[in-house]
Amino acid sequence: MRIAVDAQLTVGTATGIGEYVTGLVAGLRDRGVDVVELSDPGSDPWRFDRRVIWDQMTLPRRARASGAALLHCASGTMPLASPGMPVVVTVHDVAWLQTQSHARSYARRYFGGFSLARYREAAAVFVDSEFSRAQLLNAATDLNEERVSVVYPGVAADFCSLLRGAGDGRTILVPGTVERRKNLELVVRALPSLPDARAISVGPSTPYRQECEALAASLGVSGRIEFRGYVSREALLDLYARCAVVAVPSRYEGFGYALAQALCAGAPCVASDAGSLPEVARSDAPVLPVDDVAAWSRALSRALGGECDERAASVRAGAIARLGWSTSVDRILNSYRAVTASLVDG
Repeated sequence: MRIAVDAQLTVGTATGIGEYVTGLVAGLRDRGVDVVELSDPGSDPWRFDRRVIWDQMTLPRRARASGAALLHCASGTMPLASPGMPVVVTVHDVAWLQTQSHARSYARRYFGGFSLARYREAAAVFVDSEFSRAQLLNAATDLNEERVSVVYPGVAADFCSLLRGAGDGRTILVPGTVERRKNLELVVRALPSLPDARAISVGPSTPYRQECEALAASLGVSGRIEFRGYVSREALLDLYARCAVVAVPSRYEGFGYALAQALCAGAPCVASDAGSLPEVARSDAPVLPVDDVAAWSRALSRALGGECDERAASVRAGAIARLGWSTSVDRILNSYRAVTASLVDG
């Protein structure tokens, strides 16, 4: 089976979707699937105009030329023109309809309503969580529910096999793009009650970073928060191995890679009760109200003191079993086979 995968968001500064695509491709190849990665390293996927040109012109042309039996649009967008083969799509969330009011109106229309209309043409739709499935079906009431399947994004093997010590007793790691919905300010507000702690933010910045910096200055904790921006894979893994706790205070997540990675790495973690995070955490990590600074301060204090290390280590194997790539790839492969078989039967 030859499958074409839209891999454009692995170019440059890859965030959660880039992580998803990289893991998907590796997992498929481990199963013997002939995967054609479609990308253009010379085109910046984070420039809106370049992204639209890729999605709507370059991608379908490359897909047609690939000789693949199926195109997997793994980044949440689909071409309007047919690539000459069945298309399946992964919808990571519907944040563009929910939480991105600060973005340009044309971007909200493209990644929101326009993309939503395209999903109706997909042979299969994968969503990252039951939460995202409910959000998608609520937004697209005429979408065929039988075509929409929950498949958790897998956590990569390097997190699952990470050698982790007891933690450094002081570092609160906050992974993810520094944007409003990630709610970094909650950790900043907790820092005054955690005098020996420091917070390290890793991920690309948006103007929201300046708000967090101003808040930190007003609270007298500027010297205890670091904005490291986008870091290398090696540096990120080292932070997961050495930090005392991973904090995921997001107001909206379609899945929550930072939380899943922490669980699979055996790192203590604390998550908010918003979006899909309770679903991903289950009973394996504390889930706290998204605006309750006092509750977060208490939970982070316990983690900084080492009280959560044993629990994090004990849930690790179960987290890997349900959140590793093996199960996810099997489900996606079964869907590919069903889609291609329906063509033969038809």
